[in-house]
Amino acid sequence: MSQLKKRSESAPETRWKLEDLVPSQAAWDEEYKQAKALIQKASSFEGKLADAAQLKAAFELEDELSLHVERLYVYANMKHHEDTAEPEFQALSEKSKKLSVETGEALSFITPEVLSLSDEQLDAFIHDPGLAKYRHTLEEMRRQKAHILSKNEEALLAQVGNISSTPSTVFSLLNNADLKFPKIKNEKGELVDLTHGSYIQFLESKNRDVRREAFKAVYETYGKLKNTLGATLNANIAKNVFYAKARKYPSVLNMSLYGDNIPESVYTNLIDTIHKHLPLMYRYMELRKKLLGVDELHMYDLFAPLVDEFDMNITYEEAKSTVKESLKPLGEDYLSHLQEGFDNGWIDVYENEGKRSGAYSWGAYGTHPYVLLNHNDNLNSMFTLAHEMGHALHSYYSDHNQNYRDAQYTIFLAEVASTLNEALLMDYLLNKSTDPKEKMYLLTYYADQFRTTVFRQTMFAEFEKIIHERTEQGESLTPQELSKIYYDLNVLYYGPGMVSDKEIEMEWARIPHFYTSFYVYKYATGFSAATSFAKQIMDEGAPAVDRYLGFLKSGGSDFSINILKKAGVDMSSPEPIEQAMSVFESLIEQMEQLTK
Repeated sequence: MSQLKKRSESAPETRWKLEDLVPSQAAWDEEYKQAKALIQKASSFEGKLADAAQLKAAFELEDELSLHVERLYVYANMKHHEDTAEPEFQALSEKSKKLSVETGEALSFITPEVLSLSDEQLDAFIHDPGLAKYRHTLEEMRRQKAHILSKNEEALLAQVGNISSTPSTVFSLLNNADLKFPKIKNEKGELVDLTHGSYIQFLESKNRDVRREAFKAVYETYGKLKNTLGATLNANIAKNVFYAKARKYPSVLNMSLYGDNIPESVYTNLIDTIHKHLPLMYRYMELRKKLLGVDELHMYDLFAPLVDEFDMNITYEEAKSTVKESLKPLGEDYLSHLQEGFDNGWIDVYENEGKRSGAYSWGAYGTHPYVLLNHNDNLNSMFTLAHEMGHALHSYYSDHNQNYRDAQYTIFLAEVASTLNEALLMDYLLNKSTDPKEKMYLLTYYADQFRTTVFRQTMFAEFEKIIHERTEQGESLTPQELSKIYYDLNVLYYGPGMVSDKEIEMEWARIPHFYTSFYVYKYATGFSAATSFAKQIMDEGAPAVDRYLGFLKSGGSDFSINILKKAGVDMSSPEPIEQAMSVFESLIEQMEQLTK
């Protein structure tokens, strides 16, 4: 492998222009001073927020200070990510984090003080023309009011906060530090370490013995700790039930969805609609069995390559032009901003020594967004470019059409714009492809995204729902009971064409997301919403594009579910998931045609 370049050796045109955000270190220091001065001003509003003029001034200070801190924090951390070993920016990153904490503390009186006002007073503020800019903030505060306790009770809950993170901390230490897997034999018959990182690589092996051995070794290791891991998961559920009761929510599910104002019907709808379409999953499993040429399909065959690796060598320049071509259905306005991003220093393209791994889109309000990549010349990197530019342009449209406070969209919405770009890119590549081998490679890549992002995450979501409901009904869940619930779901979701190996019953024990309860459903709803948008854009053209751009421009100016609904995707109905399933069905049909 060629030696990685130092940051200073990479071509300037492949690096992002952080000077657009903060021109120099001197400018950063100056802005830092301004932020420190504003922090001192915050306390002068304490105890005065029953007055509309004072409340408006406090909100304005909060906005001004938050924006300074965001700019300082984002710049310092992106400089740190350019070369994580560089001590100057390590220090700057730490300094910005401390400033962020200090700001949070200085402004922490605002929400409790507003919530202590009477409902009549809050209603008057919501309808006060002078506070129109802050209406959504005030409506959101009023909505949360029913679940805020007295000052003393809130103080008590805050003290419990440290204890409440214990289940997650214990799981993390067990899973990442204490758990040791046995050595297994690789394709060459050599004994090698099995780790979290190498596990998926072994499951992707063409050698079935390697896949089977890795699978058994992982779940037998978890099986030996099933009592401890069962207790840890139960403790996390008990913590959730405690908070739901303390804050007067009817259930943990209701509490978990309340923050984003998502109706429970969105969650149950997802599960019910996927149940209806499980025969598609069974059909895909039968196809997998046929393509792998095996008599029985086992759980350890799920990641095995269905077609030989199709080597697609795609340079960054080619990736940019292909992505742009594939996004033409989104119209000229979208494409012009995409090109702006390509040409004007939004993107940090290649890996260099010390650069943070992975990819993300980030930025601060008032400046264009930024994208960090570690581009390789392959298909995956091209999809990453499309994905991250989806996030970047969502932020761009949102920031240009909303005030600072309403521009920030929720996590429930975040993955829609990025996944839509991937869907349009995939559609473009499939339509353009003439090589059956290439087409099959693309189809399996896409079908597996449906399997892992929609079906598997919905199965996880259903598992969480069952174990919380049973605990809320007073049942105690032994590790054996947890394993049975999980195993039965596995049989239901993968169907009769799959051998649900006994070991899979322990999979619940290794999923970190179960400690961030009722979160995984957002992967499935986000993917479904994006697929629905893509289908509408392809079928209807301009009217659907206008609705979609309206979605991008809405930021966080309304509740997530309303923003999507206005744009033509109603997640409280089965329709978007039905549309996603029709796309999945067409992929399976195309694969079946190619295997005849």
